[in-house]
Amino acid sequence: MSENSILFDRKGPVAIITLNRPARRNAIDAATGDQLRQAADRFAADPDLRVAILAATGPVFCAGMDLKAFVEGEAEDILFGEGRLGGFVSRLVPKPMIAAVQGPALAGGFELVLACDLVVASRDARFGLPESRIGLVAGAGGAFRLGQMLPRALATEMLLTGAPISAEQAQAHGLVNRLTDADPLPEAMELAQQIAANAPLSLAASLELSRAASLMHDEGCWALNDRLLRRLVDSRDAVEGARAFAERRAPVWQGD
Repeated sequence: MSENSILFDRKGPVAIITLNRPARRNAIDAATGDQLRQAADRFAADPDLRVAILAATGPVFCAGMDLKAFVEGEAEDILFGEGRLGGFVSRLVPKPMIAAVQGPALAGGFELVLACDLVVASRDARFGLPESRIGLVAGAGGAFRLGQMLPRALATEMLLTGAPISAEQAQAHGLVNRLTDADPLPEAMELAQQIAANAPLSLAASLELSRAASLMHDEGCWALNDRLLRRLVDSRDAVEGARAFAERRAPVWQGD
């Protein structure tokens, strides 16, 4: 793992947290997840920082969990550590977070996006939850959050087929706030600065109220989510799916 799997920069009241494993498609292993958790903690604790942008280096936003790390036994730390994937998909960061997405945001990468409050995406972005193709489930919140945010039929199709949707489709269904023709970071920064100029207490209250309905629903979903995810993580099919993906072959499912 690179010593700098996660970069942390600040521009006035805006924190820029950057996934920085382009050679691994910004996939999340245990160490990267720990660094991302620390970055989220740093943002949350700093009273001078009002908004954070979650960005990425390279042509892929994030391919999700590092499957090599999964096969090597890091699943517990990656998926069930404090805040779960990336240290914040199941935690309440008390300030707005904007995802700036270029290229594919898949599996856990999409779940990081779904855990943010706003999304700015380039037109080449794609969003998908392909876990069913490798014997897992979108267990970092994606399986239930997608159904909260999209029409049920579309969410179910995405979960069961693993097929992604385009940035234009995502915007049409309310998953993306703004589309850009190039790097989404400048547009995300403009949005962040517009938010940061407003009253801090108003931002906190507005964000809490905006999140309230989904948070009440989330509380009832995480226990079921973890029970199902643990069953799949411990299955032989999950290991077979990860190995087949790495070996670029079709998996041979056993149903256990």
